Amino acid sequence: MTSPAPAPPPRHELHCHLDGSVRPDTIADLAREQGVALAGPVGELVVAPQDCGSLTRFLTYIDVPLRVLQTPAALTRAARELVEDWSADGVVHGEVRFAPQLHGRHGMSLDDAVRAVAEGLAAGRRATGVRTALLLCCLRHQSPDESLAVAEAAVRNRDAVAGLDLAGDERLHGAGPHRAAFEVAHTAGLPCTVHAGEAAGPASMWEALDVLGARRIGHGVRCTGDDALLGRLRADRVALEMCPTSNVQTGAVSGLAAHPATRLLAAGLAVTISTDTRTTSATSLGREFDALRRAAGWTADDEALAQEHAARAVFAPPSDAGRG
Repeated sequence: MTSPAPAPPPRHELHCHLDGSVRPDTIADLAREQGVALAGPVGELVVAPQDCGSLTRFLTYIDVPLRVLQTPAALTRAARELVEDWSADGVVHGEVRFAPQLHGRHGMSLDDAVRAVAEGLAAGRRATGVRTALLLCCLRHQSPDESLAVAEAAVRNRDAVAGLDLAGDERLHGAGPHRAAFEVAHTAGLPCTVHAGEAAGPASMWEALDVLGARRIGHGVRCTGDDALLGRLRADRVALEMCPTSNVQTGAVSGLAAHPATRLLAAGLAVTISTDTRTTSATSLGREFDALRRAAGWTADDEALAQEHAARAVFAPPSDAGRG
């Protein structure tokens, strides 16, 4: 008799964007409620193809969700449903990030947007028991003052916000202009992660570490050609938030079989696996690990090791301390 496959370890998702993880049916509902006309079937508008060719094209599939996430009620619903989706995916700790400054088209303030998402996460926690954390995103293409406002909002809402992030295309926009925002976060004891090594090479990761003081790196797939960087990442136990399906879609890697997560995990780096955008990439953590097993020969031990790294790297606000 064939023995049953071992159950997956408790899953931790560290890199998940709210605007890229709204259920398509919810987007359609919100569009109807808000009188937002959609240019075609919602699935075609919000799910990216397997090969987008660039991060720029990939991000266009988030335009429609952003149009309907401009009210507190919509943000609360999206956040609550994400926690429900995490629960169905075997996730015990999920971290979601969003840029509150993108949700003010109808006058919603940064603080109102943060509190709306926090309310949805809290409702999801109560219903499912999934632990959650909320990260706010500064955006590379925006001004230093805009990033400073986001960091200050994060500190004002420290009871609900667990970390600060910098997102965007690092080929086009450096991290240096946003240093003041990250200094605000560090002063307040707020941990930071930075998107780097996704669209650009190792230099963007050095900048994330040495200029912005990142504790984790979002994606980081382009680190493999720099031995000194690999040594730094290994020595400092910097978690790499890798998102295989998304990394292929954006052209950051050529395919799952070639994804550097496999060899970096074997080399002792703190590789973690996340979805990035559950809707845009039509994926889940379960699907990510299944894909790595098929394409790159991952085993249950590999998944368990990646989950150990993720569990050690979680960001959690003080109010989450001791929560089961």
